[in-house]
Amino acid sequence: MRIGIIAHLKHPIAEPFAGGLEMHTHLLARSLRDRGHAVTLFASSRSEPGIGLEAICAETAIQAVGTTEATDVAFFREHHAYLSLMTDLRHRNFDIIHNNSLHYLPVAMADSLPMPMVTTLHTPPFCWLESGIRLCTAGNHDFVAVSRSVAGLWSHVTHSDTVIWNGIDLQKFAFHREPDADPYLVWYGRIVPEKGLHLAIEAARQVGMPLRIAGPILDQDYYQTRIAPALGKDVVHVGHLAHDELARLVGGARAFLCTPMWDEPYGLVVAEALACGVPVAAFARGAIPEILDVTCGVLATPDDVASLAQATLRALTLDRPACRTRAEQTCDAEHMVDNYEALYQRQTDKVARSAREERAAAIRLVPAAVPSRAMLPAPSVSHG
Repeated sequence: MRIGIIAHLKHPIAEPFAGGLEMHTHLLARSLRDRGHAVTLFASSRSEPGIGLEAICAETAIQAVGTTEATDVAFFREHHAYLSLMTDLRHRNFDIIHNNSLHYLPVAMADSLPMPMVTTLHTPPFCWLESGIRLCTAGNHDFVAVSRSVAGLWSHVTHSDTVIWNGIDLQKFAFHREPDADPYLVWYGRIVPEKGLHLAIEAARQVGMPLRIAGPILDQDYYQTRIAPALGKDVVHVGHLAHDELARLVGGARAFLCTPMWDEPYGLVVAEALACGVPVAAFARGAIPEILDVTCGVLATPDDVASLAQATLRALTLDRPACRTRAEQTCDAEHMVDNYEALYQRQTDKVARSAREERAAAIRLVPAAVPSRAMLPAPSVSHG
């Protein structure tokens, strides 16, 4: 198939990934190309060229740093990039477009495209995307939710035709049968307030185990006021790690602390920890209860540090092979790509079937040929 994937533009689709959406988009594009599809990735300029990149804009999160004016410039550059892309796609020869952008324009303009589109809902509703979805009238468009939780959150706006859980590369997050000899807990992800790192630090200290932190600092004010003062010998930020280094760090931990302060749409970090064989202690928010079961994780009361500490102590007793088994059953990227391929095929088949039906209806509406007067037999004449 000829597949176009529209990425979001705030960060590059390249390692080290700024977050789960960047990793998901990269994995999807790479996996589809590995399966023989012709994939074009419409993404920001510093994204990885080797996955079919066609750059449409510089990274808007970088442009937005600083003043309100800079934020406005970044917004309009992003708006213009998507508007130009959707106008251009009207004349491109793709079989299907996969919209992974979280932007209102691609979905609002889906009805202008000759090919079908699939939009994956990666987040709870927010005003701009909700507005674009309410304007979407395309008949050859499907919405996909990354969890039942996300599908439910969007149900007042649109129906998600399919739920396809995100997947991870199980080979890149290899199973660690034994943790490191020196015990530690791990937290990793984007360092922003809604990820709740400060609560993980408090819980780790209640448990009495060192905590290692990995991830990009995307909110400097939060980091400087809430995180940096709490660092010490027992709580260390090791930086923003590449994939291999991150997998080693996670795999060596005794447990992973997951502390979202919002309805986590999926939680790729949870899947990655399980793949490494690391039990999870997590706030029961969003899709996390869908991923974890009693064999691999313990749920805590959201925002409750004491509850998280107790969940961590229980998680330390869980079986590491059972964690890996759960990841293989529910979080394998191969299953995810299988499901997207099947969805693409259903969409393209539906469009082809509709085109055949329209042609057949047009043929039925053509009136039967009426003979001209010259072709009619001459009337008989009586000479009685």
